Amino acid sequence: MVLRTSPEFFNLWHMTGMMTPPPALAPHVFDSALLERRRARAAYAASDHDFLLARIAEDFAERLAIVRRSFATMADIGANHGSIGRALAQTPGLETLISIEKTPSLLQQCGGLRVLGDAEALPLAAGSLDLAVSALSLHLTNDLPGALIQIRRALKPDGLLMASLLGGATLHELRQAWLVAESELCGGAAPRVAPFADVRGLGGLLQRAGFALPVADSETLTVNYASPLAVMQEIKAMGASNMLFERSRRPVTRQLLMRAAEVYGERFGLPNGRVPATFEIVTLTAWVPHESQPKPLAPGSATVRLADVLG
Repeated sequence: MVLRTSPEFFNLWHMTGMMTPPPALAPHVFDSALLERRRARAAYAASDHDFLLARIAEDFAERLAIVRRSFATMADIGANHGSIGRALAQTPGLETLISIEKTPSLLQQCGGLRVLGDAEALPLAAGSLDLAVSALSLHLTNDLPGALIQIRRALKPDGLLMASLLGGATLHELRQAWLVAESELCGGAAPRVAPFADVRGLGGLLQRAGFALPVADSETLTVNYASPLAVMQEIKAMGASNMLFERSRRPVTRQLLMRAAEVYGERFGLPNGRVPATFEIVTLTAWVPHESQPKPLAPGSATVRLADVLG
């Protein structure tokens, strides 16, 4: 079942206070229409290039296994082709899975209750979720702070958010290769790899959004490919090639492409002829405030001196 959301639907929810629309002056980093077209083209073979999502699904399942409580209603926000939802569908206590995805051809592959939408206009009532998860989608929103605020609003008190985003070290090899090649051949470099956030910045955003007990941790994966062109082909197959609004509109020439590949191999090539590609995965966990959660002691309330503890 797919729920489609019309402008009238959103206006009604806004009037009744059930959702918070994204700010009118949100930064315009990504070309959302272009991203949508590329994800739609990549949807038919999404499962062939989902190794990062598979890694995140395993991690999410492990994290939930050590949380001593159940979550009756879970939303997978930016569900891609549903791999996260399928991996977590057997979580004890889970009764309702809501898959939220803005690309129809990807949404059709998801399980549970399917909703056509995204985090920047989250079609969920306040306090309707026990658990919100998101994998490799929030870093592609133009208004990440606003998206986090909407997710926090949709969660019940003591509700949990688990999200994984790509961090700043992601594809640094490719970024450097294009920078050198374009500087040499074009007299300057255009932005080609998205500006990913760092761990400390993302932790701060959780606090600004009103979450409690925020934790942000990072894992770096290095994947080896046969050639730089194979790296670029994989990114394209993921539907994640350059979708920056300020990207260059000039066609990429064969000379420029070959020079970027050459620089990539020269600077990062391995002895066996293959090349590495770095993916940094930043995982965020945070809770909606609740009276049952541990709270820091008030300043001056300590009963033992630090000097006594240290001897």
